[in-house]
Amino acid sequence: MNSAGLIINRQPSKYPVVFFSRVCLVAVLALAGTACGFTRPEQLQLISPAELNRTLQAADILLIDVHTPEQKHIPGTDHYVPFYKVDDFLDRFPADKAAPIYLYCKSGPMGNWAARTLLQLGYTNLYNLEGGIEAWLAQNLPKPAP
Repeated sequence: MNSAGLIINRQPSKYPVVFFSRVCLVAVLALAGTACGFTRPEQLQLISPAELNRTLQAADILLIDVHTPEQKHIPGTDHYVPFYKVDDFLDRFPADKAAPIYLYCKSGPMGNWAARTLLQLGYTNLYNLEGGIEAWLAQNLPKPAP
């Protein structure tokens, strides 16, 4: 009892700790779920910078930059589509869901994310530039255009 005759519980409450623990758990699960989108889907084919360059020289392919924010593009790029907005730009993708689509970003993960979305939409012939535009530049391939 204190001087006013009130009983004071001096033990700290567990509720703030429990609440904080639950908030942290939710945050960790949300981040883990988000990171999974950046991992390479099994069905996605990786293509090396040299192989993509040869393919660009030999054929007219659909090449899409999915990096955010927009960056300078590899020569021959057809479209810029932010990796997290693929659903909003379906008019830039072929009606034939078996047609090859080549994706790239700065280093690879955003291409994985875009490919995951395209796979969920039924596209089946997807390539992602291994190492992204950074690997392209490291191999002294044609310089990106604005």
